[in-house]
Amino acid sequence: MPQKNDLDIARSIPLKPISEIAARYGIRPDELELYGDYKAKVKLEIRNRLAGVKRAKYVNVSAVTPTPLGEGKTVTTIGLGLALNRIGAKAISTIRQPSMGPIFGIKGGAAGGGWSQVIPMEDFNLHLTGDIHAVAAAHNLLSAFIDNHLHHGNALNLDLHSISWPRVVDISDRALRNVVIGLGEKQDGVPRQCTFDIAVASEVMAILGLCTDIFDLRRRLGRIVVARNRDGKPVTAEDLKCAGAMTALLKDAVKPTLMQTTEGTACMVHTGPFANIAHGNSSIIADEIASGICDIVVTESGFGTDMGCEKFYNIKCRASGMVPNATVIVTTVRALKMHSGKFRIVAGKPLDPKLDIPDVGLVREGCENLRQHIRNVKAHGLPAVIAINAYPGDGEDEYEAIRSIAAGEGAFGTAISRVWAQGGAGGEELARMVMAACDTGADFHHLYDLDTPLADKIEKIAVSMYGASGVEYEGSALKSLKEYTAAGYAGLPVCMAKTHLSLSHDPALKGAPKGFMLPIREVRLAAGAGFVYPLAGEMRTMPGLPSKPGGEGIDIDDQGRVIGLF
Repeated sequence: MPQKNDLDIARSIPLKPISEIAARYGIRPDELELYGDYKAKVKLEIRNRLAGVKRAKYVNVSAVTPTPLGEGKTVTTIGLGLALNRIGAKAISTIRQPSMGPIFGIKGGAAGGGWSQVIPMEDFNLHLTGDIHAVAAAHNLLSAFIDNHLHHGNALNLDLHSISWPRVVDISDRALRNVVIGLGEKQDGVPRQCTFDIAVASEVMAILGLCTDIFDLRRRLGRIVVARNRDGKPVTAEDLKCAGAMTALLKDAVKPTLMQTTEGTACMVHTGPFANIAHGNSSIIADEIASGICDIVVTESGFGTDMGCEKFYNIKCRASGMVPNATVIVTTVRALKMHSGKFRIVAGKPLDPKLDIPDVGLVREGCENLRQHIRNVKAHGLPAVIAINAYPGDGEDEYEAIRSIAAGEGAFGTAISRVWAQGGAGGEELARMVMAACDTGADFHHLYDLDTPLADKIEKIAVSMYGASGVEYEGSALKSLKEYTAAGYAGLPVCMAKTHLSLSHDPALKGAPKGFMLPIREVRLAAGAGFVYPLAGEMRTMPGLPSKPGGEGIDIDDQGRVIGLF
């Protein structure tokens, strides 16, 4: 059916005071900090009151390997929450706050879409309650402390060539990837090479998402390793006496933000770590609070099951102790056709018209990718529910092919989702299927034990989740693993950094590639976040803007309202 654009839809819905939304879920007025009329921080003290309550069912939403088409994972996360509320379950969706880099670049906003959105949409996508700015400020404060320490004599004897702490900004700016700082006069600092990452790639953001309270946040910030001294020993934020001030900057950012959806249900928005670099999930704190005030929590992981979902299972759930009941894998007919390897899709360029012509053969070929994602979920002992995000022009025989292949791979079931066009009403089949999956008594388990050697953890992920034959280490990667093991970090989980555009390390390899060796070119330590992260292939921690940035279309209208968001 004809649709308005996302921003027009969002603005067509009368907003309710956020205190009214909170009251529906039993959140008391004194447990809120209002940021205007339509969004609020939830105070962490609420957890004291909820300590003894029965916890909600816990559902993770993931997807097949992403394509430039967009599969609608956030739309499904919000729409599933709407549908669950429609069928009588009190549900809350928990999602990440989007970085402004992609918003002004090529991806656009991340509030969902159509009739399944978080609103106000422009607030959600631009600044919100300032958490990302607080992360950037805390991160850059530590950067400034490092260079100030060098300027004033380097009492800790830092090895300049070992400094690994970059600077960050929440805008895609490729010119800052590699810079030289400290130029000018002697009083302008010590000249050295430095890098910039996008703010959501900061270890501070990863820490914020994994901490359990402000005291845990303080401890984790203190453990951040920024460099080695000339004796090879780690130098931390605690050594630089910066962790306390960083915590002070994050005292409000540690609280999740409560917002509303297009159907007046609750959504919690908190933290925004990238899934191809960091752990790619919203915060433990938001999920824990939501779990105490509803029947079912629907949370989203970034990218496919090989990325944010695997990290949800093996990093986030380890840190929180929360146990998921089921996972939803979002796909589309068009995405599976692309994974046949027969199409080349470039963001911003016209689509091949053959994508919209029913072709069961192409869908079946592309379902090899879906098969691997189902295996990834089942490897953790959970039922996998397939949500086909419906598009005009999809064929019923194409849907049936997906259902048949998914069932053959052991998926719990497959539902057609029309939440973009119909809101919660378009997701009731999916909602009932998810509720049934949650009642199966799943046997959730992690992919590896923490006492497994780091190299074996990496290989387990590469072989089980990606379909690799094994792992090849390049440069100093093996040396780093030995150093981290000797320093006492061998018991940390692994957070793989690789492209999200393929199950492999190579974005050009579509479908479900087999027989490849996963190259690990570097292994880094995020001691504060509590994981080791290997870099597979080439990774960018600072994106660049496209030739025609999305920000060109963003402006204000004659009433002073933001326009051009999508």
